[in-house]
Amino acid sequence: NKITPDYIITDAEKLDIRIPQSNIIHGDANCHGIAAASIIAKVTRDRQMELLHKLYPEYNFYKNKGYGTKEHIEALLTYGPTDIHRKTFIKKILDKNQQLSLI
Repeated sequence: NKITPDYIITDAEKLDIRIPQSNIIHGDANCHGIAAASIIAKVTRDRQMELLHKLYPEYNFYKNKGYGTKEHIEALLTYGPTDIHRKTFIKKILDKNQQLSLI
């Protein structure tokens, strides 16, 4: 069963969908529903990263949870990206690393 919401409230991020929405800047600080959703999303992501650590231990996702820590960036540069790395994340890291190598 698919449920379509009548209205969406986001933390400033406008969604490209045809459902009425409010995009509240600092929504997690100003709306209890956004704050709760943010916590649920973070806990869910952290748990997923702990499971992905078993598949890709060299990235130490258990510790860094996929955030751009020094250790994670070094692993990305050493081992290359996995199928789970976001292309935007990889591009940002590689662009920054290339700029640093020019200095």
